[in-house]
Amino acid sequence: MKDNKKLRLGILGLGEGRSTMHAALSGSGIELVQVCDRNEDLCRHRAEEMGFGNYTTDYGDMLKNPDIEAIAIYTPDHLHATHIRAALEAGKHVVCTKPLLDDLKDAPGLLKLQREKGLKLFVGQSSRFFEPMKRQRKDYEAGLIGELITVEAYYHADHRWFLSKPWSLEPSFQWLYGGLSHPVDFIRWYLPDIEEVMGYGMLSANGKKGGLKNPDTMHFIFKASDGRVARVSGAYTGPVQPVNRDSEMSCVLRGTEGCSQGDYMDLRYAITDKTGEERMVTWEHKLKYYFPFEGKSHHAGEYRNYLEYFAASIRNNETAYPDLEEGIGTVALLKAMERSLQSGKPEKVKEVLREYGL
Repeated sequence: MKDNKKLRLGILGLGEGRSTMHAALSGSGIELVQVCDRNEDLCRHRAEEMGFGNYTTDYGDMLKNPDIEAIAIYTPDHLHATHIRAALEAGKHVVCTKPLLDDLKDAPGLLKLQREKGLKLFVGQSSRFFEPMKRQRKDYEAGLIGELITVEAYYHADHRWFLSKPWSLEPSFQWLYGGLSHPVDFIRWYLPDIEEVMGYGMLSANGKKGGLKNPDTMHFIFKASDGRVARVSGAYTGPVQPVNRDSEMSCVLRGTEGCSQGDYMDLRYAITDKTGEERMVTWEHKLKYYFPFEGKSHHAGEYRNYLEYFAASIRNNETAYPDLEEGIGTVALLKAMERSLQSGKPEKVKEVLREYGL
Protein backbone atom coordinates (compact mmCIF):
# COMPACT_ATOMS: atom_id res chain seq x y z
CA MET A 1 0.00 0.00 0.00
CA LYS A 2 1.48 3.33 -1.04
CA ASP A 3 1.53 6.22 1.43
CA ASN A 4 -1.26 8.09 -0.33
CA LYS A 5 -3.55 5.12 -0.84
CA LYS A 6 -6.22 3.48 1.28
CA LEU A 7 -5.93 -0.07 2.54
CA ARG A 8 -8.04 -2.23 0.22
CA LEU A 9 -10.04 -4.59 2.43
CA GLY A 10 -12.14 -7.72 2.14
CA ILE A 11 -14.40 -8.87 4.99
CA LEU A 12 -15.19 -12.52 5.79
CA GLY A 13 -18.23 -13.17 8.00
CA LEU A 14 -21.07 -10.66 7.97
CA GLY A 15 -22.56 -11.21 11.43
CA GLU A 16 -19.98 -9.42 13.55
CA GLY A 17 -18.56 -8.19 10.25
CA ARG A 18 -21.52 -5.83 10.07
CA SER A 19 -19.60 -3.40 12.31
CA THR A 20 -16.52 -3.73 10.14
CA MET A 21 -18.48 -3.01 6.96
CA HIS A 22 -19.84 0.18 8.51
CA ALA A 23 -16.37 1.11 9.80
CA ALA A 24 -14.68 0.49 6.45
CA LEU A 25 -17.28 2.45 4.51
CA SER A 26 -17.12 5.44 6.87
CA GLY A 27 -13.37 5.49 7.60
CA SER A 28 -10.86 7.59 5.71
CA GLY A 29 -8.03 5.07 5.46
CA ILE A 30 -9.97 2.04 4.17
CA GLU A 31 -11.43 1.08 0.81
CA LEU A 32 -13.91 -1.79 1.06
CA VAL A 33 -13.44 -4.01 -2.00
CA GLN A 34 -15.52 -7.13 -1.34
CA VAL A 35 -17.38 -8.98 1.43
CA CYS A 36 -18.10 -12.67 1.91
CA ASP A 37 -20.45 -14.91 3.86
CA ARG A 38 -21.64 -18.41 3.00
CA ASN A 39 -25.20 -17.28 3.81
CA GLU A 40 -26.33 -15.54 0.61
CA ASP A 41 -29.45 -14.12 2.26
CA LEU A 42 -27.23 -12.37 4.80
CA CYS A 43 -25.03 -11.06 1.97
CA ARG A 44 -28.08 -9.57 0.26
CA HIS A 45 -29.31 -8.08 3.53
CA ARG A 46 -25.97 -6.40 4.26
CA ALA A 47 -25.76 -5.14 0.66
CA GLU A 48 -29.14 -3.48 1.02
CA GLU A 49 -28.42 -2.19 4.53
CA MET A 50 -25.00 -0.72 3.73
CA GLY A 51 -25.44 0.20 0.08
CA PHE A 52 -22.50 -1.98 -0.89
CA GLY A 53 -23.25 -4.81 -3.29
CA ASN A 54 -19.94 -6.52 -4.11
CA TYR A 55 -20.37 -9.77 -2.19
CA THR A 56 -19.54 -13.42 -2.69
CA THR A 57 -20.37 -16.68 -0.91
CA ASP A 58 -16.97 -18.20 -1.82
CA TYR A 59 -13.97 -17.25 0.32
CA GLY A 60 -11.75 -18.32 -2.57
CA ASP A 61 -13.06 -15.38 -4.61
CA MET A 62 -11.59 -12.91 -2.12
CA LEU A 63 -8.33 -14.84 -1.81
CA LYS A 64 -7.86 -14.65 -5.59
CA ASN A 65 -8.91 -11.01 -5.87
CA PRO A 66 -5.73 -9.00 -6.65
CA ASP A 67 -7.40 -5.77 -5.53
CA ILE A 68 -7.64 -6.98 -1.92
CA GLU A 69 -4.60 -6.30 0.27
CA ALA A 70 -6.00 -7.39 3.63
CA ILE A 71 -8.78 -9.65 4.86
CA ALA A 72 -10.77 -9.07 8.07
CA ILE A 73 -11.99 -12.35 9.57
CA TYR A 74 -15.19 -12.59 11.67
CA THR A 75 -16.07 -16.26 11.42
CA PRO A 76 -16.70 -18.78 14.26
CA ASP A 77 -13.67 -19.28 16.51
CA HIS A 78 -12.90 -22.82 15.37
CA LEU A 79 -12.47 -21.60 11.77
CA HIS A 80 -10.04 -18.76 12.50
CA ALA A 81 -6.83 -20.78 12.02
CA THR A 82 -7.98 -22.17 8.66
CA HIS A 83 -9.11 -18.79 7.38
CA ILE A 84 -5.96 -16.99 8.62
CA ARG A 85 -3.71 -19.58 6.99
CA ALA A 86 -5.53 -19.28 3.67
CA ALA A 87 -5.25 -15.47 3.73
CA LEU A 88 -1.54 -15.50 4.52
CA GLU A 89 -0.88 -18.11 1.83
CA ALA A 90 -2.70 -15.84 -0.64
CA GLY A 91 -0.41 -12.95 0.30
CA LYS A 92 -2.98 -10.94 2.28
CA HIS A 93 -2.51 -9.07 5.55
CA VAL A 94 -5.00 -10.17 8.23
CA VAL A 95 -7.31 -8.68 10.84
CA CYS A 96 -8.92 -11.39 12.98
CA THR A 97 -11.46 -10.94 15.74
CA LYS A 98 -10.82 -12.32 19.22
CA PRO A 99 -10.32 -14.94 20.47
CA LEU A 100 -7.58 -15.38 17.87
CA LEU A 101 -7.47 -19.19 18.05
CA ASP A 102 -9.45 -21.91 19.76
CA ASP A 103 -6.54 -24.38 19.71
CA LEU A 104 -2.86 -23.53 20.27
CA LYS A 105 -1.73 -26.46 18.13
CA ASP A 106 -2.25 -24.19 15.12
CA ALA A 107 -0.03 -21.42 16.51
CA PRO A 108 3.50 -22.59 15.55
CA GLY A 109 2.52 -23.13 11.93
CA LEU A 110 0.87 -19.73 11.65
CA LEU A 111 3.88 -17.97 13.18
CA LYS A 112 6.20 -19.72 10.72
CA LEU A 113 3.97 -18.90 7.76
CA GLN A 114 3.61 -15.25 8.73
CA ARG A 115 7.38 -14.82 9.04
CA GLU A 116 7.96 -16.51 5.69
CA LYS A 117 5.42 -14.27 3.97
CA GLY A 118 6.43 -11.06 5.73
CA LEU A 119 2.78 -10.10 6.28
CA LYS A 120 1.02 -8.40 9.19
CA LEU A 121 -1.64 -9.89 11.43
CA PHE A 122 -3.62 -7.77 13.87
CA VAL A 123 -6.01 -9.13 16.52
CA GLY A 124 -9.22 -7.08 16.62
CA GLN A 125 -9.27 -6.63 20.39
CA SER A 126 -11.81 -3.85 19.99
CA SER A 127 -12.19 -2.77 23.61
CA ARG A 128 -8.68 -1.26 23.54
CA PHE A 129 -10.01 1.18 20.95
CA PHE A 130 -13.00 2.43 22.95
CA GLU A 131 -12.72 6.11 23.94
CA PRO A 132 -12.34 5.70 27.75
CA MET A 133 -9.73 2.95 27.31
CA LYS A 134 -7.80 5.06 24.77
CA ARG A 135 -7.75 7.97 27.25
CA GLN A 136 -6.75 5.70 30.13
CA ARG A 137 -3.79 4.38 28.14
CA LYS A 138 -2.74 7.88 27.09
CA ASP A 139 -2.81 9.13 30.68
CA TYR A 140 -0.91 6.07 31.88
CA GLU A 141 1.83 6.53 29.27
CA ALA A 142 2.03 10.22 30.23
CA GLY A 143 2.84 9.15 33.80
CA LEU A 144 -0.25 10.71 35.37
CA ILE A 145 -0.68 7.85 37.88
CA GLY A 146 3.01 7.16 38.45
CA GLU A 147 4.34 3.60 38.42
CA LEU A 148 1.72 0.89 37.99
CA ILE A 149 1.05 -1.16 41.11
CA THR A 150 -1.86 -3.36 40.07
CA VAL A 151 -4.69 -3.83 37.54
CA GLU A 152 -8.26 -4.87 38.25
CA ALA A 153 -10.60 -5.70 35.38
CA TYR A 154 -14.03 -7.27 35.14
CA TYR A 155 -16.85 -8.10 32.76
CA HIS A 156 -20.23 -8.66 34.42
CA ALA A 157 -23.29 -8.86 32.18
CA ASP A 158 -26.78 -10.31 32.20
CA HIS A 159 -26.36 -12.54 29.17
CA ARG A 160 -29.23 -14.92 29.89
CA TRP A 161 -30.53 -14.06 26.42
CA PHE A 162 -27.56 -16.07 25.08
CA LEU A 163 -29.20 -19.21 26.41
CA SER A 164 -31.71 -19.06 23.55
CA LYS A 165 -28.83 -19.73 21.13
CA PRO A 166 -28.34 -23.50 20.76
CA TRP A 167 -24.55 -23.20 20.38
CA SER A 168 -24.26 -21.57 23.82
CA LEU A 169 -25.49 -24.81 25.40
CA GLU A 170 -22.84 -26.96 23.70
CA PRO A 171 -20.02 -28.36 25.89
CA SER A 172 -17.53 -26.43 23.76
CA PHE A 173 -18.96 -23.00 24.70
CA GLN A 174 -17.11 -21.30 27.55
CA TRP A 175 -17.64 -17.83 28.97
CA LEU A 176 -13.96 -17.99 29.89
CA TYR A 177 -13.09 -17.42 26.23
CA GLY A 178 -16.22 -15.68 24.98
CA GLY A 179 -16.43 -13.16 27.82
CA LEU A 180 -13.34 -12.99 30.01
CA SER A 181 -11.01 -12.59 27.01
CA HIS A 182 -11.87 -8.85 27.08
CA PRO A 183 -10.77 -8.02 30.66
CA VAL A 184 -7.88 -10.49 30.37
CA ASP A 185 -6.65 -8.47 27.40
CA PHE A 186 -6.60 -5.37 29.63
CA ILE A 187 -4.34 -7.27 32.05
CA ARG A 188 -2.04 -8.29 29.20
CA TRP A 189 -1.97 -4.72 27.88
CA TYR A 190 -0.51 -3.37 31.12
CA LEU A 191 1.22 -6.48 32.50
CA PRO A 192 2.29 -8.42 29.40
CA ASP A 193 4.52 -10.92 31.21
CA ILE A 194 2.01 -12.85 33.34
CA GLU A 195 3.79 -15.85 34.83
CA GLU A 196 1.12 -17.64 36.83
CA VAL A 197 -2.66 -17.63 37.33
CA MET A 198 -5.02 -19.06 39.93
CA GLY A 199 -8.78 -19.07 39.66
CA TYR A 200 -12.08 -20.51 40.79
CA GLY A 201 -15.29 -20.85 38.82
CA MET A 202 -18.81 -22.10 39.31
CA LEU A 203 -21.98 -22.66 37.33
CA SER A 204 -24.68 -20.48 38.90
CA ALA A 205 -28.26 -21.56 39.57
CA ASN A 206 -29.39 -19.49 36.57
CA GLY A 207 -26.76 -21.09 34.36
CA LYS A 208 -27.74 -24.60 35.42
CA LYS A 209 -31.40 -23.83 34.85
CA GLY A 210 -30.63 -22.45 31.39
CA GLY A 211 -28.62 -25.51 30.35
CA LEU A 212 -25.06 -24.14 30.36
CA LYS A 213 -22.30 -26.73 30.65
CA ASN A 214 -19.37 -24.60 31.87
CA PRO A 215 -18.80 -21.96 34.58
CA ASP A 216 -20.60 -18.64 34.16
CA THR A 217 -19.07 -17.06 37.29
CA MET A 218 -15.27 -16.81 37.69
CA HIS A 219 -12.58 -14.97 39.65
CA PHE A 220 -8.84 -15.07 38.88
CA ILE A 221 -5.60 -13.72 40.37
CA PHE A 222 -2.55 -13.20 38.14
CA LYS A 223 1.12 -12.88 39.06
CA ALA A 224 3.58 -11.18 36.70
CA SER A 225 7.24 -12.14 36.45
CA ASP A 226 8.21 -8.97 38.36
CA GLY A 227 5.94 -9.92 41.27
CA ARG A 228 3.05 -7.56 40.57
CA VAL A 229 -0.45 -9.03 40.87
CA ALA A 230 -3.75 -8.37 39.09
CA ARG A 231 -7.28 -9.72 39.17
CA VAL A 232 -10.13 -10.42 36.77
CA SER A 233 -13.72 -11.45 37.39
CA GLY A 234 -16.72 -12.32 35.27
CA ALA A 235 -20.38 -13.21 35.90
CA TYR A 236 -22.76 -13.70 32.99
CA THR A 237 -26.21 -14.99 33.93
CA GLY A 238 -27.54 -12.61 36.57
CA PRO A 239 -28.75 -9.00 36.90
CA VAL A 240 -26.25 -6.14 36.92
CA GLN A 241 -26.06 -2.79 38.68
CA PRO A 242 -27.79 0.30 37.21
CA VAL A 243 -25.55 1.94 34.64
CA ASN A 244 -25.30 5.12 36.75
CA ARG A 245 -23.62 3.04 39.42
CA ASP A 246 -21.49 0.63 37.43
CA SER A 247 -20.53 -0.50 33.92
CA GLU A 248 -20.66 -4.03 32.57
CA MET A 249 -16.93 -3.92 31.88
CA SER A 250 -14.23 -1.83 33.51
CA CYS A 251 -10.46 -1.54 33.95
CA VAL A 252 -8.90 0.01 37.05
CA LEU A 253 -5.22 1.01 37.16
CA ARG A 254 -3.75 1.69 40.60
CA GLY A 255 -0.43 3.51 40.57
CA THR A 256 2.07 4.93 43.04
CA GLU A 257 0.77 8.48 42.50
CA GLY A 258 -2.76 8.09 41.15
CA CYS A 259 -5.56 5.83 39.99
CA SER A 260 -7.73 5.63 36.86
CA GLN A 261 -10.80 3.72 35.68
CA GLY A 262 -12.07 3.25 32.15
CA ASP A 263 -15.65 2.02 31.66
CA TYR A 264 -17.18 0.00 28.84
CA MET A 265 -19.73 0.19 27.15
CA ASP A 266 -20.36 3.51 28.85
CA LEU A 267 -18.39 6.47 27.56
CA ARG A 268 -17.05 7.29 31.02
CA TYR A 269 -13.57 7.69 32.51
CA ALA A 270 -12.29 8.80 35.91
CA ILE A 271 -8.82 9.66 37.18
CA THR A 272 -7.12 10.87 40.34
CA ASP A 273 -3.79 12.08 38.97
CA LYS A 274 -0.43 12.65 40.64
CA THR A 275 -1.39 16.22 41.60
CA GLY A 276 -4.40 14.91 43.53
CA GLU A 277 -6.85 16.40 41.01
CA GLU A 278 -9.96 14.27 40.47
CA ARG A 279 -11.68 14.28 37.10
CA MET A 280 -14.61 12.50 35.49
CA VAL A 281 -14.75 12.59 31.68
CA THR A 282 -17.64 11.52 29.42
CA TRP A 283 -18.12 11.48 25.66
CA GLU A 284 -21.88 11.36 25.17
CA HIS A 285 -21.47 13.41 21.98
CA LYS A 286 -19.66 10.39 20.49
CA LEU A 287 -22.42 7.91 21.31
CA LYS A 288 -23.55 7.52 17.68
CA TYR A 289 -19.95 7.24 16.49
CA TYR A 290 -19.36 4.21 18.67
CA PHE A 291 -22.88 2.73 18.47
CA PRO A 292 -24.39 3.64 15.07
CA PHE A 293 -26.90 0.78 15.05
CA GLU A 294 -29.83 -0.14 17.28
CA GLY A 295 -29.05 0.18 20.98
CA LYS A 296 -25.49 -0.91 21.71
CA SER A 297 -25.67 -4.18 19.80
CA HIS A 298 -22.77 -3.37 17.45
CA HIS A 299 -19.89 -1.10 18.47
CA ALA A 300 -18.64 -0.04 15.05
CA GLY A 301 -16.72 2.99 16.29
CA GLU A 302 -14.07 0.78 17.89
CA TYR A 303 -13.72 -1.16 14.65
CA ARG A 304 -13.26 2.05 12.70
CA ASN A 305 -10.56 3.14 15.15
CA TYR A 306 -8.65 -0.11 14.89
CA LEU A 307 -8.97 -0.41 11.11
CA GLU A 308 -7.50 3.08 10.75
CA TYR A 309 -4.72 2.07 13.15
CA PHE A 310 -4.01 -1.13 11.20
CA ALA A 311 -3.99 0.73 7.86
CA ALA A 312 -1.50 3.26 9.27
CA SER A 313 0.75 0.45 10.53
CA ILE A 314 0.95 -0.99 7.01
CA ARG A 315 1.60 2.43 5.44
CA ASN A 316 4.40 3.10 7.96
CA ASN A 317 5.70 -0.49 8.09
CA GLU A 318 5.06 -0.68 11.84
CA THR A 319 3.60 -3.44 14.01
CA ALA A 320 -0.05 -3.11 15.01
CA TYR A 321 -0.73 -4.50 18.49
CA PRO A 322 -2.04 -6.97 19.53
CA ASP A 323 -0.10 -8.81 16.80
CA LEU A 324 0.04 -12.56 16.19
CA GLU A 325 2.56 -13.23 18.97
CA GLU A 326 0.63 -11.21 21.55
CA GLY A 327 -2.62 -12.83 20.45
CA ILE A 328 -1.13 -16.29 20.92
CA GLY A 329 0.17 -15.26 24.35
CA THR A 330 -3.33 -14.23 25.41
CA VAL A 331 -4.78 -17.56 24.23
CA ALA A 332 -2.05 -19.36 26.22
CA LEU A 333 -3.00 -17.35 29.32
CA LEU A 334 -6.67 -18.25 28.83
CA LYS A 335 -5.66 -21.91 28.50
CA ALA A 336 -3.73 -21.67 31.80
CA MET A 337 -6.84 -20.11 33.38
CA GLU A 338 -8.96 -22.99 32.08
CA ARG A 339 -6.51 -25.49 33.58
CA SER A 340 -6.58 -23.71 36.94
CA LEU A 341 -10.38 -24.01 37.03
CA GLN A 342 -9.98 -27.74 36.47
CA SER A 343 -7.04 -28.37 38.82
CA GLY A 344 -7.90 -25.93 41.60
CA LYS A 345 -4.21 -24.94 41.63
CA PRO A 346 -2.03 -22.16 40.21
CA GLU A 347 -0.97 -22.81 36.61
CA LYS A 348 2.11 -21.45 34.81
CA VAL A 349 1.75 -19.89 31.36
CA LYS A 350 5.21 -21.02 30.24
CA GLU A 351 4.22 -24.64 30.73
CA VAL A 352 1.31 -24.16 28.32
CA LEU A 353 3.58 -22.47 25.76
CA ARG A 354 6.21 -25.21 26.11
CA GLU A 355 3.63 -27.94 25.64
CA TYR A 356 2.64 -26.44 22.27
CA GLY A 357 6.21 -25.78 21.12
CA LEU A 358 5.94 -22.01 21.52
